[in-house]
Amino acid sequence: MQALVDKIRKEGKVLPGNILKVDGFLNQMIDTALLDEMGREFARLFSSDRVTKILTVEASGISIACAAAFNMGRIPAVFAKKHNTLNQDPDCYSARVFSYTHNTEYSIRVARRFICPDDRILMIDDFLANGEAIGGMLEIIRQAGAEAVGAGIAIEKGFQKGGDRLRAQGLKVESLAIIDSMDEGSITFRS
Repeated sequence: MQALVDKIRKEGKVLPGNILKVDGFLNQMIDTALLDEMGREFARLFSSDRVTKILTVEASGISIACAAAFNMGRIPAVFAKKHNTLNQDPDCYSARVFSYTHNTEYSIRVARRFICPDDRILMIDDFLANGEAIGGMLEIIRQAGAEAVGAGIAIEKGFQKGGDRLRAQGLKVESLAIIDSMDEGSITFRS
């Protein structure tokens, strides 16, 4: 998606450790016009998949998931919680996920009442690096007996191979921008 690629080129910052900082338009302050365009693109890419719910992991994927859900006919968006809270439903699906950016392992949870066996789930996330978050969401979908129709990713780090592994397993993965390298602050996008 050219608008996202242009925004990354203009405002994205490469940090040590192959971290791409996009907090000025995607992860902390959100460019709502770009967000809406991303939601419309995910709706187009998955229009034939009969999606009934969208699943993401808190926190940065929530706005993108909501934009996609709204543009897919106002379907529900569900997010897996990373942190235990006092009001967390104890009857939940859970999976372990390692966060590359935070260098931390989380137990993500979704209340069982939010995902049903007849759901067709589209997973949405802001980044795809090693595929850990998608793997955790796939485990939750499996536990629920639902069907994963695919993954919509805002920015894929193609050089970290998570997307390649997921595609090799037969999962439909659609990324709006794929980065092939981030060498010395220079970003190379896949055409």
